[in-house]
Amino acid sequence: MNDKKRISVNDAYALETPADNIDLYKKWAGTYDTEFAAAEGYVLYLHVSEQLLQRQSQIEGPVLDVGCGTGLVGEALRGGGIDVVDGIDISPEMLAEAGKKTTADGTPVYRNLMTADLTKTIDIADNHYGALISAGTFTHGHLGPESLDELWRVAAPSAVAVIGVRSTHYEAMGFKAKFEADVASGTITEPEIVMANVYGENARNAEHADDKYHIVICQVV
Repeated sequence: MNDKKRISVNDAYALETPADNIDLYKKWAGTYDTEFAAAEGYVLYLHVSEQLLQRQSQIEGPVLDVGCGTGLVGEALRGGGIDVVDGIDISPEMLAEAGKKTTADGTPVYRNLMTADLTKTIDIADNHYGALISAGTFTHGHLGPESLDELWRVAAPSAVAVIGVRSTHYEAMGFKAKFEADVASGTITEPEIVMANVYGENARNAEHADDKYHIVICQVV
């Protein structure tokens, strides 16, 4: 059907609540990889994944992909040699797409997939994961820095965390202050910040072609 309105980057950036997120990605899940990731030149997930892959020798235990969407990060991690990845996302439809992804030998990319809303307690035990990764969760403004507490809870001591935050939100929404407070309280180590482009050279949306992310890398104490 050619009369169907094409979902765009601007629609994603306009999200304000978890309900908005669920509604948008219910419609977008089936074409997200082609209409967004490929067509828009989306490369942030590769930059975020690479930061964790560079540190995989430090990882002891499974990796939790937070806001895993259709599984692009999980695919990159498994392709880079990380063996056990679980994923959580607020959208059941996006999780269904992630569940279809397999490695070169036909093994599912994700060991476990679970619907989760980071504005609430997630059904994961304390101190469970050896690493946390999130590429696009802290993008749209419907999740503030308080959601990080739930991630720190499920991370094991010394777990590596690689968390992407849209640069326009990093200070304005309190993420910088939150990371500083968590360092001061002994919750996480002093983070390393890596700046990354969201889109590559073939970005199609001129308004967002130069969008940046803060990739925050630390360990959970």
